[in-house]
Amino acid sequence: MSAEITVRRLEQSDRDSWQPLWEAYLRFYRAELPADVSERTFGRLTDADGALVGLLALDADSRALGFAHLVFHASTWTKAPYCYLEDLFVAPAGRGSGAAKRLIEAVYETARARGAGRVYWTTQQFNGPARSLYDTLADLTSFVVYEHEL
Repeated sequence: MSAEITVRRLEQSDRDSWQPLWEAYLRFYRAELPADVSERTFGRLTDADGALVGLLALDADSRALGFAHLVFHASTWTKAPYCYLEDLFVAPAGRGSGAAKRLIEAVYETARARGAGRVYWTTQQFNGPARSLYDTLADLTSFVVYEHEL
């Protein structure tokens, strides 16, 4: 069924399709953001020359199923930049359709096109269904993530 899934760059005209997906994603992670942060995020994801890239998965009827948000950055370990897959989400109605796999494949394509040497991401330990897919598409590392809010 993934052959019916199209993934393309997020565009300004996608705001009404992206917003409900973004809100569902935030609810999944029990997060709340001020509206101006979401507004700025969408703007940066659709900026053609920015370090952030938004991808949108669509079904055969052009309904938005999910998104991927990428961050490109320099690395101290290589000459090539890295691509961090910061956000990946498929709406419940699109799960099992192949949309998540197609999004990750599109992330790889986008990263290659931008000269990245690596794509990496993190996920919640409890996110079993997603991790089952990730295990088929990437290598699990031994890194542990720490963070400190400023």
